[in-house]
Amino acid sequence: MKKRFFSLLIVISIFSIISACGKKESTGGGDVQESVKIGVLASLTGALESYGDQTKKGFELGMEYATDGTMEVAGKKLEVFFEDTETDPKVARQKALSLLEDKKVDFLVGSSSSGDTLAVTPLAEEYERIMVVEPAVADSITGSEYNDYIFRTGRNSSQDAVAGAAAIAKPGVKIATLAPDYSFGREGIAAFKKAAEELGAEIVHEEYADQTATDFTANIQKVIDKKPDYLYVVWAGANTPWNQINDMKVQEKGIKISTGVADIATLPTMIPLVGMEGFTVYYHTLPDNGVNDWLVDKHKEKFDGAVPDLFTPGGMSAAIAIVEALKLTEGDAHAEKLIEVMEGMSFETPKGTMTFRPDDHQALQTLYAVTLEESDDHDYPVPKLVRELSPDETAPPIMNK
Repeated sequence: MKKRFFSLLIVISIFSIISACGKKESTGGGDVQESVKIGVLASLTGALESYGDQTKKGFELGMEYATDGTMEVAGKKLEVFFEDTETDPKVARQKALSLLEDKKVDFLVGSSSSGDTLAVTPLAEEYERIMVVEPAVADSITGSEYNDYIFRTGRNSSQDAVAGAAAIAKPGVKIATLAPDYSFGREGIAAFKKAAEELGAEIVHEEYADQTATDFTANIQKVIDKKPDYLYVVWAGANTPWNQINDMKVQEKGIKISTGVADIATLPTMIPLVGMEGFTVYYHTLPDNGVNDWLVDKHKEKFDGAVPDLFTPGGMSAAIAIVEALKLTEGDAHAEKLIEVMEGMSFETPKGTMTFRPDDHQALQTLYAVTLEESDDHDYPVPKLVRELSPDETAPPIMNK
């Protein structure tokens, strides 16, 4: 009898363990659910900290918007984990591995730096996980280093180049360039040069500075010596060259400045550039659509009246893209299912409709031709819309063949 009793206990125990292991997460209401896990990589400290913060806020708001505040899609919970890459490719790769192996994430998102992003994209293919790239812009991400698991909501350097070249390039114009000496800067200038030369302009000098530099005197002097008609600047981060360009009286020497208008923090440094013709990725007053209206209102509500900045809508767009894809797969987060629905997928964002081009998974999107004008509301100049540059107009060449 004792043997039979103990045998029965063992059977019950084994059955209980099997049952417990087979259970999925359940909500407070008792409904059985699985979760989808998303790992977001961003520069939350260091030189690109402000960009990482914008992406993080945008992504959180995007999840709220796309799920109507439920943080669920197709009956599955959405869990989001943020990791700081410290703007260091080695750290970015380590953090990505931790997300993939320890957190078992279904998606990766990021990052603020092209260098960080290029260190991580091969892992998406190795682990067969979708990575939504935002806001890194290096062409190679969806070009020479492309893999099928990468989808980019951020624009790429060639999209910026089309907008930048359209503002100043024409036959007979001589242009010098200044950019940081890493993939973002060099690929940005390469794309701009191609677009400008196709419009008939001549690139007379390319100048590259250390991305952490604070003294640009020698770099700017080399540009001045070439006597171009324009200096076209590609830059990212807090250490901008605008003050020294002004101190060295570049414009007084007959050299006009053109650039992409960046985040709000850089606008006070651009006071000497009032009247400049250029382009921007985003400024909160430029898009005219319901998603952007929601973003501006909700951002002000949550962040003490502050408006969304340059990369906030990109973070939001990445979140919306993930949720919309999961709706199409009915919650299936397997990469092969997601690739099938995301190729060619269109979705609404604060910048209007974006579409993932099937050929290279680059999101075609609106950019904005602007002039930099004085503002009655601020003590710094702001971008005023000249015209929207449509997704078709700014579509970059396909570079992953």
